[in-house]
Amino acid sequence: MEEKKSEVILHGMWASTYSKRVELALKLKGISYEYVEEDLTNKTESLIQLNPVHKKIPLLVHYGKPVAESHVILDYIDETWKNSPRFYPEDPYERAQVRFWVSYINQQVFEVMGRVIFQEGEAQTKSVEDARERFKVLEEGLKKDFPGKTIRGNDDVGLSDIIIIATFGVHKIYHEAIGVEIIDPVNSPTLYSWIEQLQQLPVIKEVEVPHDRLVTFLQKYRQDHLQQAANA
Repeated sequence: MEEKKSEVILHGMWASTYSKRVELALKLKGISYEYVEEDLTNKTESLIQLNPVHKKIPLLVHYGKPVAESHVILDYIDETWKNSPRFYPEDPYERAQVRFWVSYINQQVFEVMGRVIFQEGEAQTKSVEDARERFKVLEEGLKKDFPGKTIRGNDDVGLSDIIIIATFGVHKIYHEAIGVEIIDPVNSPTLYSWIEQLQQLPVIKEVEVPHDRLVTFLQKYRQDHLQQAANA
């Protein structure tokens, strides 16, 4: 069942992986929503008032009630709109595996990716090595716990897919922007194939970020951070 635009509002930011997770979840469920693009240097009063604890995006507003934090929002969407696709498997053990690897990506992989972007020289080289080790663990885990993964349509997309495509779907753009390649078909064949399958879905294409805009954004974001670190 689709919601009217006025009933669901998403405060997000175009380049945020966390915002993209929620955008994709809403589109997968067929939920109509109003999108509010936030300038993170000049946030709207609505965002500040509705999310007074963190004052961050993404923020989902459903019938005037705010739901904050992307992982909380994703669960809320799946529990509120019970139509397909469901974001978790029915089997309790399979659900546990999804939660484990989503947590690993959020806590281990995404963190080290941030270090790679914001460092240079020896520090960056060390972080790249660390990143490749963590991606190796992820690759082995995906191969073991999700054997023969195939994605033919929206009904095959669950929480792990949302997190993978929102986090790693722009890996080629990251390579172009910062000159470091971590995900490739040789060292990460399972993850690479997973991403490639997801990117063929029209719903994924609907939320893709503009290539050139993201390259420019990442390069400027990186240089600004390095400059601030040098001036500290």
